[in-house]
Amino acid sequence: MQGQPAHPPQGPRRAGGPGVDTVGVRDPAQPGCRAVTSHALPCALTTTAGEFRLRPVRPTDLPLVTDWMNDPAVAAYWALDGPAERTERHVTAQMSGDGRSTPCVGLLDGTPMSYWEVYRADLDPFARHYPSRPHDTGIHLLLGPPEARGRGLGSILLTALSDHLLRSAPRLVGEPDVRNTPSIRAFRKAGFRRAAEIDLPDKRAALMTREPPSARRTVTS
Repeated sequence: MQGQPAHPPQGPRRAGGPGVDTVGVRDPAQPGCRAVTSHALPCALTTTAGEFRLRPVRPTDLPLVTDWMNDPAVAAYWALDGPAERTERHVTAQMSGDGRSTPCVGLLDGTPMSYWEVYRADLDPFARHYPSRPHDTGIHLLLGPPEARGRGLGSILLTALSDHLLRSAPRLVGEPDVRNTPSIRAFRKAGFRRAAEIDLPDKRAALMTREPPSARRTVTS
């Protein structure tokens, strides 16, 4: 399963203009603010697939993340393939940013196997393209090793992390490419609903949302 940034930079495989805003990079029109979920990360979660741990990316992780980004199945949606510097620019901009986005490596039973971005969607350029709410928290993810895909791990890990984040976040959002059927399926299995289809600068996306059960009852009652 692969997710993708809301505004990935243009890659060599794409025709056209320059790169655009990346997740978590400060927008001058917005006040600085740490992610509402910053205190929720790192975390260690027990899942049916094993012990899942999410920790912030370290500089020593960048070669591995670069390798994952250059897998064609990942590159098709993340558009961060190519020289190592390309992936590093994307990730280090968040590592050294204002804290509105937290890039993480996911480890299953101690083995690094996934890359995640947890970010303040309401303070991101993505918020210009959907009816955002204060403190919306966005999630991007990819499963790195090919053997980790096609086994249902995406939905298992996404469910566990979403349950954890919803202890403090009022709503979670995702925006996978409408063509990315495995990603959309994993979001649905993790309790997200497909709220709409939206046009982003580089793709048509499925807006996926999940709220705490109490919030859903309030809306439908």
